[in-house]
Amino acid sequence: MPPSSQDQPTEGRFVGSEHRFPVRVYLEDTDLSGVVYHANYLRYMERARSDFLRLVGVDQRAFNDAGEGAYVVSELNIRYKRPAKLDDVLVVVSILTRIRAASVDIQQRVMMGDQILSEADVTAALVAPSGRPRRQPSEWIAAFEALMVRGTVEE
Repeated sequence: MPPSSQDQPTEGRFVGSEHRFPVRVYLEDTDLSGVVYHANYLRYMERARSDFLRLVGVDQRAFNDAGEGAYVVSELNIRYKRPAKLDDVLVVVSILTRIRAASVDIQQRVMMGDQILSEADVTAALVAPSGRPRRQPSEWIAAFEALMVRGTVEE
């Protein structure tokens, strides 16, 4: 039987201008003390950012396959507040906070209910295959502006 739309991985969803990406903590995410290993919060955030961009209309794979370049994390400031544990259900909330010619800033929070477990300010810069910064396509900037100003990307 071919896979149905229900068999697709979650991409999260937009609620206004917030992208909400659910995550469950698995045994492989934890360290010997039974809490989520610090680097795994970065993995959760990376997955959420990738789907955030996909849902806004940024096709990173096609852009890269065409030899145009890719987004890279050029700056990251992360703060850890509370631990998550095995089987906890988390939500990564991502909000676009700044748009520049070659980059975007995204604030991300890993939440459990209304508690912030970890939060980060991330700059994703678009770089050419040479590694040098390059301007983002105008249609991407327009999609980002619509999201940031009006919160118009829907579920």
